[in-house]
Amino acid sequence: MFATACNYFKNTGEIMMQKNNSESKSRAAFERAARVIAGGVNSPVRAYRSVGVQPPFIERGNGAKIYDIDGNAYIDYVCSWGALIAGHGHPAVIEAVRKAAEKGTSFGAPTLGEVELAEKIAGAYRSIDKIRMVSSGTEAVMSAVRLARGRTGKDLIVKMEGCYHGHSDGMLVSAGSGLAESSLASSAGVPEQIASATVVIPYNDVAAARAVFGMHIDKIAAVIVEPVAANMGVIPPADGYLQELRNLCDRNNAVLIFDEVITGFRLARGGAQEVYGVEADITCLGKIIGGGLPAAAFGGSTEIMDELAPDGPVYQAGTLSGNPVAVAAANATVDLLCGNGVYEGLEASAGLLEEGLSAAACKAGVPVRINRAGSLLSVFFTERPVRNFAEAKSADIKQFKRYFSQMLSHGIYPAPSAFEAMFVSIAHSREDIERTIEAGERSFEAINAVSG
Repeated sequence: MFATACNYFKNTGEIMMQKNNSESKSRAAFERAARVIAGGVNSPVRAYRSVGVQPPFIERGNGAKIYDIDGNAYIDYVCSWGALIAGHGHPAVIEAVRKAAEKGTSFGAPTLGEVELAEKIAGAYRSIDKIRMVSSGTEAVMSAVRLARGRTGKDLIVKMEGCYHGHSDGMLVSAGSGLAESSLASSAGVPEQIASATVVIPYNDVAAARAVFGMHIDKIAAVIVEPVAANMGVIPPADGYLQELRNLCDRNNAVLIFDEVITGFRLARGGAQEVYGVEADITCLGKIIGGGLPAAAFGGSTEIMDELAPDGPVYQAGTLSGNPVAVAAANATVDLLCGNGVYEGLEASAGLLEEGLSAAACKAGVPVRINRAGSLLSVFFTERPVRNFAEAKSADIKQFKRYFSQMLSHGIYPAPSAFEAMFVSIAHSREDIERTIEAGERSFEAINAVSG
């Protein structure tokens, strides 16, 4: 599974030796890691269990490619789960990090870089006057939820089934039997009392959203949603869906939280809010605004953000929040995205990939549905539309596993889960896209041969 096709990269001069999986350095590294790291990995999806193989250990990255410790090269569509929109090792980002690190890696005190980044974020989002920096998307969401509760004096949070908002206790919940009535902890260690303060309803279901406000009158502090779902595969919002959430929150004195950890600065400079024309009260950002380093933020109007300590009663703090090295990477990355034609280029590349993979699947007679929003896309092995988590789960997971293994063997690195997105970066060239489509053709043909 760790072999890349030698012929695949022959034209680029990157001839890689095929490795026997049982003798690979990555296999040995994983066995070593399992002895000292829980599960052998520091985030569960990296274990590759959902695709039935062991993970390659990555040694380095450059542009759109990554290289494992066995010497295999891959065109990377994980891109650190979307954080590396500029690709691996972009010179401007690396230089910014180098200069910042030379001055000091952490101060626990204000720096001008934080102010510059906050100004750029506020300039990109009409709904944001002020931000507060944190170190991860999970922390941004946790803080935004606390702020919403402090702001409204209410407790209940509404989230959508299949949307992922990090691993804080209140967000690790799944739908109960009544969907709009109850929720269950989806992880051991989450108390029932905490799970019960979050109500789960289906994504893209306006009727369910209306119903939940009718059932919990004057109890809902906030609705939190990924404006484009990207953790159950990519699922764009239905027409009018986000606006109706906005209307319901306005009518019921609830806070609308957009989790734009993935979509922020990816779909546009102003994220999904710019694309769909609906503004949130609180926006959570991450991934891209760290430029590949641990950094995230949440922001909103002056009135809302002034509820935070030291100005207000809602407490939030963090030793490494606004870390100067991470901020330097963030500023460099956001500056790159201000260039002319950046988002048009991302749209063109992702559109070409979508069309090519769709055509390849059709030619091979393999039913797929490719959902795309800007430079986010995912492949569902189904003939039916995928508009929510239930429909995403109905896709053929066995076919996805075959597809993943085939693509990996052809030197393509997609996310090792049927419920994760593919990320296109500005480093992906037309040749990279065409090679990916070629690998897709071979992969779909192999899948059809097995299925037939």
